[in-house]
Amino acid sequence: MSFDAAREIMVDSQIRPNDVSDAPIVSAFLRTPREAFVPNSRKSVAYSELEIATSPGRSLWIPRDTGKLIKLAAIRPTDIVLVIGAGAGYEAALISHLSETVIALEETTELVDAMSERFATLRLDRAVAVEGNIAAGLPDQAPFDVIYVCGMVETVPDAWTAQLADGGRLATVVMEREGLGRGKVFTKAGDTVAARDGFDAFPPKFEQFNRKQAFVF
Repeated sequence: MSFDAAREIMVDSQIRPNDVSDAPIVSAFLRTPREAFVPNSRKSVAYSELEIATSPGRSLWIPRDTGKLIKLAAIRPTDIVLVIGAGAGYEAALISHLSETVIALEETTELVDAMSERFATLRLDRAVAVEGNIAAGLPDQAPFDVIYVCGMVETVPDAWTAQLADGGRLATVVMEREGLGRGKVFTKAGDTVAARDGFDAFPPKFEQFNRKQAFVF
């Protein structure tokens, strides 16, 4: 089966049936070759309903979860988006079709260089890869209309919400207990940030954002 056919089947069987039928999001999935963002040994299953490790600590989620979190973020064509822990850059590539600019933040030169090469090969002129500490976000280029987090977290750093524009949204999956995570969007209004639940999911986690264990006797 060709990758183009597999991509259409993925959209028809994993994206649309999960309440992600918005035309711009569907188009972004159809225009973005998922196989370009996975290791060569995993290209044959690029469109399967699987999580795929792309580098240590980084994975592509199952397409359903990615689609639902992108929908929850409510990205607009004029938005400036920061993607945290962008990994191979798949989510940033998808979002580049929905926004004005997307900045893919990663912590190593190797990941950033690989993303930059993929973006150039795919002619994604609205996507740029940047190296930095993901826990700190990218304060020098804030504020952002949307911050999209590519790993499940137990806690959301204040540094991230501080970098939202007024009315900005932070989309992530928050682990509530073992085996249960919730897709959430945090919206900033003035000095307050309010969270809204979206959907159940349990994607790969960013361990560095675990809750600190309370001391007990």
